[in-house]
Amino acid sequence: MAPKEQLAEDRTDLAEDRTILAVERTFSGWIRTGLATAGVAIGLHAVFGLFQPTWVPKVAATVFLLAAQLIFLSAWLENRKSRRRLTTHMARLQPGGRITVLIVLLSAGITAIGVVLWLL
Repeated sequence: MAPKEQLAEDRTDLAEDRTILAVERTFSGWIRTGLATAGVAIGLHAVFGLFQPTWVPKVAATVFLLAAQLIFLSAWLENRKSRRRLTTHMARLQPGGRITVLIVLLSAGITAIGVVLWLL
């Protein structure tokens, strides 16, 4: 392979690495958004906890918890799709299994928060 062709191939490989790293950063951003949404749910319940009837703040908080679950699920699905399309050359990514475990734990945590809010 000619040196110019090798340089072009290296640039393409590095561009693909940058793209997949951007996908990981986007995934992290969506996780932060989901956690912030869960924080809003807890805050709503705390601020309006004494409101009557008591189910109104619980429903409002639950809507935000469901939104957080949806955010986590869509972030995970989009991350998986992007990982399948792209290959890494020099970049080291988080293993896909670790990301799946993270999403399962976050979803379980959000579900537990919902249960606790409804039991209060």
